[in-house]
Amino acid sequence: MRNQPSHDNAAHDHESHGHPAHDHRKLGRELDLFDTDPLMGSGLPYWLPDGAAIRHSLEEFIRDRERRAGYRHVYSPVLGKRELYEISGHWAHYREDMFPPMELGSEEMVLRPSLCPHHALIYRSRSHSYRELPLRMAELGGMYRSELSGVLGGLTRVRAIQLNDAHIFCTPEQAADEAVAALELIREAHRALGVVPVRYRLSLPGAGGKYVADPALWERAVALLTEVLERSGVPFEAAEGEAAFYGPKIDVQIADGAGREFTLSTVQIDFHQPERFNLHYIGADGAKHRPVMVHRSVIGSVERVVAHLIELYGGAFPAWLAPVQVVLLPVSEAELPQAERFRQRCLDLGLRAEVADPEHGSLGARIRAARLVPYQAVIGAKEAVDDRVALRLRDGRRLEPLPAEEAWARIGALVAACDAELWPEGASGRPES
Repeated sequence: MRNQPSHDNAAHDHESHGHPAHDHRKLGRELDLFDTDPLMGSGLPYWLPDGAAIRHSLEEFIRDRERRAGYRHVYSPVLGKRELYEISGHWAHYREDMFPPMELGSEEMVLRPSLCPHHALIYRSRSHSYRELPLRMAELGGMYRSELSGVLGGLTRVRAIQLNDAHIFCTPEQAADEAVAALELIREAHRALGVVPVRYRLSLPGAGGKYVADPALWERAVALLTEVLERSGVPFEAAEGEAAFYGPKIDVQIADGAGREFTLSTVQIDFHQPERFNLHYIGADGAKHRPVMVHRSVIGSVERVVAHLIELYGGAFPAWLAPVQVVLLPVSEAELPQAERFRQRCLDLGLRAEVADPEHGSLGARIRAARLVPYQAVIGAKEAVDDRVALRLRDGRRLEPLPAEEAWARIGALVAACDAELWPEGASGRPES
C-alpha cells in the first residue's frame, strides 16, 4: 500500500542552484505538460503531449530496469469485487480512502486502491514450485483514492494514480535478499533521475486499530527490514504510525525546495496477504508452504515523481526525459529541406525532434525560445551542403560542426543510456560568449 503525498513539492533550478524554487503546478501549465478541467473533476489531471512524452520515457525507463532485474510484467483491471478487498483487508482497514462501491446487478464493484490484491490472485491462479521462486511480478497500473477536494493539488495529490508497483513472491529464506535487491534498484533509479533521498525511514505500526493484529508476523517483518537496511549500509530511523496496515515498510524520503518531505519509493514485507489469499508453493519436500510477499515501488506514482522532477529541473530535464530532445534551426528558408530531413532521421533513431523554421523569428529568437531543449542544431548554408550540424548545448557550450550522422548517433547513445551529461567531458566545444 502506498500513501499519497501530503505536501506539494518545490525545488531549485537544476542548472542554476541559486534560483528561486519552482512550483510544479505553475510550471507544468506554463510548459504545457499537464492541466485539469472541472468537467473531468478535481484531482484528475490530464497529460498534454509534452507531459505525456516525459511520462512515457519514465515508464519505459523503469520497465527496462525491471526487466533487467528479472521482473515480468502483467496487466490487471482497475476494478474488483468488494469481496476481493474484504479478503485483502483493505475494506476493514482502508475503506475511508476508497471510492464507494458501484452496484452492477447483484455485485458490488470497487475502484482499486492498490494493486497487491490483484497480483495475489494472479499468483494464486497457477501452481508454483519452489524452483520458480522468487517470482517477481511488476505492473505500471492505475489505482484510485477518494481524496477530499480540499487537499488535492497539481500532480502530488490526485485521485487517479499510475503506480510503478511490483510484488515478489518468494520463500521466507529469500525475502531479505529480494528486499536488499529492490532497495538497490531504487537507489540506481534515483541516481539516473538525479533524485537525492534525504533519509530512509523504517515505518512501524502505531497505536489504534488500523493495523492487522498479528504481533508475531509484525515482529518477523520488522526484523527482516531492519536486516535489509543494515545490509544496504544506509542510515535510517524508525517512525511509529507510518506502516501499511498489513506490514512495516522502508520509505525512501525525498524533500522539496522548502524542505518538506514526502515518500517516493518503498519496500515492504508482507506475511498477511499470502495468508489471507491462501497462497502457497510446493517445497522440495513436496508439501505446501506459504510464500512471503515483498512489495516494492521504485519510483512511486508517476504523478508524484514527475511533479518532483519538474521542480528539481525547472523544466530543463535531462536529455532522455526532455519532451523535445533536438531542435533543428535552419538559418534561412534555403536550409529548411535539409532541416526536415535531419528531423526525420532523428525520429527514425527514436529521438524527439522538431524544426523551428525562420517563420518563427530570427535565429537568436528561436534559440532563446528553445532554451530548455538539450540540443540545438544550427544548419547554415555550409552545413547544409556538407551534411553537418553546429550543435549548441543547453548548458551554453557550442560544438564544432559535426557530420550529422555522428551527431545523431552520439545524442542517441547518451539518451539511450539515460545519461545525465549533455556531452562527454573534454569533447570539442566552447562556452557561450
